[in-house]
Amino acid sequence: MARSPTSFVCQSCGAAYTRWQGKCDSCGAWNTIAEESAATGVGARPGKPGKKGRTFALAGLDGANDDAPRTQTQVGELDRVFGGGLVKGSVILIGGDPGIGKSTLLIQASARLARMGHRVVYISGEEAVGQVRLRAERLGLSASPVELAAETNVEDIVATLSEGATPRLVVIDSIQTMWTETVESAPGTVSQVRSAAQVLIRHAKKSGAAIILVGHVTKDGQIAGPRVVEHMVDAVMSFEGEGGHHFRILRAMKNRFGPTDEIGVFEMTGKGLREVPNPSELFLAGRDLGAPGTAVFAGMEGTRPVLVEIQALVAASSLGTPRRAVVGWDPARLAMVLAVLDAHCGIRLGGHDVYLNVAGGLRIGEPAADLAVAAALVSSLSGTPLPADAVYFGEVSLSGAVRPVAQTAPRLKEAGKLGFARAVMPDTSRGDAAEPGLATQTVGHLSTMVADIAAAGVAGRPPEPRS
Repeated sequence: MARSPTSFVCQSCGAAYTRWQGKCDSCGAWNTIAEESAATGVGARPGKPGKKGRTFALAGLDGANDDAPRTQTQVGELDRVFGGGLVKGSVILIGGDPGIGKSTLLIQASARLARMGHRVVYISGEEAVGQVRLRAERLGLSASPVELAAETNVEDIVATLSEGATPRLVVIDSIQTMWTETVESAPGTVSQVRSAAQVLIRHAKKSGAAIILVGHVTKDGQIAGPRVVEHMVDAVMSFEGEGGHHFRILRAMKNRFGPTDEIGVFEMTGKGLREVPNPSELFLAGRDLGAPGTAVFAGMEGTRPVLVEIQALVAASSLGTPRRAVVGWDPARLAMVLAVLDAHCGIRLGGHDVYLNVAGGLRIGEPAADLAVAAALVSSLSGTPLPADAVYFGEVSLSGAVRPVAQTAPRLKEAGKLGFARAVMPDTSRGDAAEPGLATQTVGHLSTMVADIAAAGVAGRPPEPRS
């Protein structure tokens, strides 16, 4: 019998080589290349030449669709990130650090969906059925009609799911533990993960069942396994959270059926994950009023306005190269703001250590936080506290001009709802929206805000609003 050919595959990125080497040329990882036999199943090399394919029917765009477009899980924050609910036949990959609460979130969603009369199947490849039952009992979900199984063979899983009514939701926890008989390699390898995912995706598209795959993450926070799996699925979600905080954030990294800038906020309690419909109150709880170096940023996460506190500490440095430490924001963006303050506002921070933190552990990605960061830095350097009833938002350009940002109205509305009395925002946003009871201070150049903070420090009072 002829010996099956082998190849050497990187277990980090999936790149294939004809011989072993210590470093992967594709992703740069060391000692991740392992020998695997040539794939003979799904996702393998083409079969024997000359095989004739079968014909299939083609449909038009104007066909009727009697199925409901989405099924809500009754977990509002989860449905928000999904884009309004589960789409029939969709495959979703959810990743997160170990112990962050992925299994807890999915068992809660499965229980709520099963109570609505839908068939829900939860398959665990890491825990026994008894362990899953213990978690459900702790969460008070033992009476929910969720079907459980502990299995890792995808052929057996697909055969079981094909019997009876089509499940509305299938949870696979996790995809790294699944294996298929068509690939001769250990579970968790690139070939096994790719092939097992392909079998499950094919079943989802054929049967119409929505499948959620749980994925492990690497040390740098990326979902483990080949990147091709992220391209195969319909949506990729990241479940984030800091060890010192009790809340969790579900963020969409890819979504074919909804936006990718929405987030869902949950709070970890003794009874499982609790939805947080108003994250601003959670992120602003316990803030130190009147302390220099703190500013409230009115941001947007998708369609939801979120108010968070920006904390900055500027201290004289004894090092030749001052330290720059950033948590929750882009370090390159901080370097740009520091350069603009130095070049156009006369704020010399080259001999100071700068520490920046987004309170609560939320990660901010939009440039509208530039103005709030600059205000916190100047406040910390001068020792002048900013007004406790003011919010800041605006993008700072390299020339020092404060550029307008989108969705001004919901930012102001959220600030007024939480009791803030003034908003410092770009000059060109004056006529975009107005919130009753909220005074607006427009800023056209960053030096104007710096001068107001400096003048307030000399006078010994917070900066007064200017129309």
